Amino acid sequence: MKKILSLILTAALAGVTLTACSSNGTSSTASSNDASSADTSSAASSAAESSADTDNVIKIGATATPHGEILEFVKDKLAKEGYDLQITIYDDYVLPNNAVASGELDANYHQHTPYLNNYNEKNGTDIVPAALIHYEPFGLYGNGVEKPADVKEGASIIIPADDSNETRALLLLQQEGLIELPEGANAKDGVTTLDIKDDHGYKITTVQADTVAAQFANSDAGSLAVINGNYALAAGLDISKALAVEDASGDAAQTYANIVAVKSGNENLPKIQALIKALKSDDVKNFINEKYNGAVVAIF
Repeated sequence: MKKILSLILTAALAGVTLTACSSNGTSSTASSNDASSADTSSAASSAAESSADTDNVIKIGATATPHGEILEFVKDKLAKEGYDLQITIYDDYVLPNNAVASGELDANYHQHTPYLNNYNEKNGTDIVPAALIHYEPFGLYGNGVEKPADVKEGASIIIPADDSNETRALLLLQQEGLIELPEGANAKDGVTTLDIKDDHGYKITTVQADTVAAQFANSDAGSLAVINGNYALAAGLDISKALAVEDASGDAAQTYANIVAVKSGNENLPKIQALIKALKSDDVKNFINEKYNGAVVAIF
């Protein structure tokens, strides 16, 4: 019996102890909430720091020449201002626009506004110019031909196929009297080979812009090609030896100026403005003049 009473008393005391622990447990729960709150605060702080880091990272896509080279030139300058310029090089014009549209990139630098407008129209995207940086005159190159007047009837002329650059190439051919386009043909409205009124017997072939230089290199003697400035540079072609160059005194320089492009609404982000400021500097203008000898012309 004594043993039973002892067990009862022990159980009662344990209950008191548990109640006390429960009371202390409330305090412990509060402490746990404080710790959780501290963890949440720490997580929020980390997220803020991560966001700040993202705000200082500029992810930009570009073609290698001259865009990538110009961006590399300003990379250190931006680093001194606290920005990490991360450059991705592409060998075509579509992928860098896809990457900006998806948010994978903050910006790209490889195209002119007519090309961008055409891309937006075809893809339902809203990418916009943030700044005009440079102009790359289109050049007309000849394989064993020294001047347009020497081009023989039936000669092959290779030009880029995409809408805006096809227009640009045809306007250059008309400028040199090699073809005749409808009266009033212009860059804004655009023209294609179907609009040619008189091809003077030449065989005009449209191919993907980034293949024109390679196809021209393998062309027959007497052939011609109209080549984008950046692809001409990449192929080692000297603009000073071109048979003809777009007339920079007209509106071509503004119409076909190469741009920094971003998703609409991001034009005024501090990091985008910092990038534009770095690009539109006297140092960059001097770099362009010295490195490209007229194949690239600063437009600012």
